[in-house]
Amino acid sequence: MGDGGVLDGFHIGFLPGGLGDLVSDFASEWGDVQITSRVWERQTADGHRVDLRLHVLRGPRLSDLDGLRDFLVDYHERELDDSQLMDFPHPDGPGRATDTQVFWLTEPGVAVTVLVDPEQFGQDDLFTVARGIVREREQAG
Repeated sequence: MGDGGVLDGFHIGFLPGGLGDLVSDFASEWGDVQITSRVWERQTADGHRVDLRLHVLRGPRLSDLDGLRDFLVDYHERELDDSQLMDFPHPDGPGRATDTQVFWLTEPGVAVTVLVDPEQFGQDDLFTVARGIVREREQAG
């Protein structure tokens, strides 16, 4: 599908084909973490369904990968235990992944997470989207 633009200093270099065409940006704060989000969704017979979510997270509790994981467990209200997680080496920093979510720390206090609807997209699409997200200054060079 192409380029997803820039979100809070991160260039979204790849979007898979078949994404819903309703795109919304949000800014919020939860647990002393600033969250900037972009959501791609589609209209369905039952309302709307989210295909892809991207969050840029900024806050002091995101000092390391464990702190990021703990924040995501609290934020999404679901456990992410080590049996569900695999290492995800992103060019910007260390990360972890499940079948539907990837998250990585770009520096202490700054992280990115990507979630997909497993009925629409597989892990390969998820990983391709995630690897295509880079800090804006790196993309411009």
